Amino acid sequence: MEKDTPLVSVCMPAYNAGKYITDTVSSITSQSYTNWELIIVNDGSTDNTAGILKQLTDPRIKVFHQENKGQCAAANQAFQLSKGTLIKFMDADDLISPHFIAEQVHRLGSRKDAIASASWGRFYDDDLQTFKLSDDMITHDCKPIDWLANSMYNRQSMMQCALWLIPRELLDQSGLWNEELSLINDFEFFIRVLLCARQVLFTPKSILYYRSGVANSLSSLQSRAGAVSAYKSIDQGVSHLLSFEGSPRIKKIGADCFQTYIYMFYPYHKDLIHNAELRVRELGGSNSPFPAGGITRIMAKTFGWKLTKRIKALYTHGR
Repeated sequence: MEKDTPLVSVCMPAYNAGKYITDTVSSITSQSYTNWELIIVNDGSTDNTAGILKQLTDPRIKVFHQENKGQCAAANQAFQLSKGTLIKFMDADDLISPHFIAEQVHRLGSRKDAIASASWGRFYDDDLQTFKLSDDMITHDCKPIDWLANSMYNRQSMMQCALWLIPRELLDQSGLWNEELSLINDFEFFIRVLLCARQVLFTPKSILYYRSGVANSLSSLQSRAGAVSAYKSIDQGVSHLLSFEGSPRIKKIGADCFQTYIYMFYPYHKDLIHNAELRVRELGGSNSPFPAGGITRIMAKTFGWKLTKRIKALYTHGR
């Protein structure tokens, strides 16, 4: 029986997730696949998360409380407490379709050298009526390096953790989350994990409902710790890619990743911006356009993107 219905461990860090975690847990308990365990690590929440978790009665749900150590540490703790042969990391505010786990388990079968991916889309303002399935995803089986290259070439890659169902053996091989990272921590982690597999298997009927619409705050962009983490994650992730394949396409992807970092954090953290600019040049340059819409796009065309970013930073800081 275990061969056909292996235990799936859903590992869920939770920090101040009281507003959303009930719905997220419900999307797990409503799964048609029943041989799962949900390990929730409450990472020192200061809202009502602990009280909500105390009310959960499903015996397949295990809750662990720790002082705040960060998302990566909480995810690692959840994994250490897990017993499943298949692992899914999941944020505490996203949702998955009712047959999500069943479809991915069936897709993997007995393979231990492959990772199952999924369909996904965004919804905004906590309203599932706004959900729209993305048309910008890899919808075929492929080698992990090709999945990464195709998903990152001239676009922002979607590596959200709930997308993946991962054999435990691959995580033992790749290593767990880097606890030195906070912002953009999934970038380095999933590149490292995927490159340990032989194949990514697309599961079209498994759908991730990704809660979106919350923009990066000014404080997160000004945060030194966040900026350092984002730089390290990009630097390490690009290094993983280049170690696997040092081709022109991978160098272009790496340069574009560093250029995106520059667009995101400019005009803060001048030393990190300088280092990123050096990496862009070392990798052959980037023609990645400045991501903007509306009035920001008009300003960038008129004044250039750097002056536009400085103006917006002054305006936001003065509010």
